[in-house]
Amino acid sequence: MFVAIERFLSLVLDKYGLHQVSSDDDGTWYPQACKFLKLNHHLHSSFEKSIIERTIQYIKDRIDNFDDYFPCKKNKCKLNHIKQWLKLFVYQHNKE
Repeated sequence: MFVAIERFLSLVLDKYGLHQVSSDDDGTWYPQACKFLKLNHHLHSSFEKSIIERTIQYIKDRIDNFDDYFPCKKNKCKLNHIKQWLKLFVYQHNKE
């Protein structure tokens, strides 16, 4: 498990650069991998966890509603319509 997380974090570092790593559980793998990669690790509080979960559920509900009204009928769909909608949603949300 440690090797998988270390590789994942290395790929994220290569793509997005150095950032703080946050997790919301008491697992030992992320802190160990962060220490190995010399990254700062942050553990979220219960309040922060609830805000994160509520936000994720909010986005999932909106995507589900979108798919109910505009279902994709393509075979082997790559969900590009969802990605474009999500970008628009984030843009509109940040604009307000």
